[in-house]
Amino acid sequence: MKVLSVVGARPQFIKAAALSRVLRQRHNEVLVHTGQHYDENMSAVFFAELGLPEPDHHMGVGSDSHGRQTARMLEALEGVILRERPDCVLVYGDTNSTLAGALAAAKLGVPLAHVEAGLRSGDRRMPEEVNRILADHCADLLFCPTETSVANLAREGITRGVHLTGDIMYDALRKHLPSQEEQAEILAALGLEPGGYYLATVHRAANTDEPARLRAILSALGRLETPVLLPLHPRTRKAARGEGLSVAANVRLAEPVSYRRMLALERNAAAILTDSGGVQKEAYLLAVPCVTLRQETEWPETLACGWNVLAGTEPDAIARAARRARPEGMPPPVFGDGHAAERMVEVLEV
Repeated sequence: MKVLSVVGARPQFIKAAALSRVLRQRHNEVLVHTGQHYDENMSAVFFAELGLPEPDHHMGVGSDSHGRQTARMLEALEGVILRERPDCVLVYGDTNSTLAGALAAAKLGVPLAHVEAGLRSGDRRMPEEVNRILADHCADLLFCPTETSVANLAREGITRGVHLTGDIMYDALRKHLPSQEEQAEILAALGLEPGGYYLATVHRAANTDEPARLRAILSALGRLETPVLLPLHPRTRKAARGEGLSVAANVRLAEPVSYRRMLALERNAAAILTDSGGVQKEAYLLAVPCVTLRQETEWPETLACGWNVLAGTEPDAIARAARRARPEGMPPPVFGDGHAAERMVEVLEV
């Protein structure tokens, strides 16, 4: 089989590495990188660390408005699909790269598989929500990480081609989580103690492109008594500089970190504060309390037993949630067994 896989953003590199490792054992994969994430710390370092093969096609699209970026990807992907003539196009998640790949395959009549299908936040104002809905309605095969995502699709009338596979991110986490010795070295290099810091990430447009929200989030981090490590997404750094925003003395800014380093930092944090869907899920899998800087989540399973709390962007609510993040027991096992990639390849082969 020839499978054309479309990636473009950091979370997709992680998912693709886990699936590609299994897929390439028996089939021919053509890897296409749209260039949506192009910064060295957001792209190249992930390919090297995860052992992801070099892309067969690199489009170099880069940043732009949603319309122009998606249009450029769609045009380029159409040409690649026509040249490669794959048996299937594979897309991941909910980015503009996902949408462009889904539309290109659907328009050309090539079977489409969507990894991480069925996620819904219920907020159509989010570009990611629009992308994932459209991709699902274009897809022939829908790989769902949880029973909730299967139910979401059924409510929209999608039942054909739906497969409950488990979460591909769990595959990646199990393979790449550093050993305890490596974790200790990573923390020591940053002068951090296990459980002695909060880890924060902020990157969604709804938070970074709204100065009042970004200011409120940074203010909340500054109110915490425990040190906060904040690796800055390029979009967040640009937005903060543009608005002249600063951080309190307890907030330590850092460059984006590699996947394995991020897992080590997540695993040892007292709690994680984030607006990232993927980081919410990683926190849950690692049994680390999470405070989500949004009013909704596409991963409602993480809210079980208090392991994730929706705090929004109001400073007092964020600080209060972080201080109270003490869930009891262990997170229920709702994301599969870490073998989603094998199930997906088996479905592709039918």
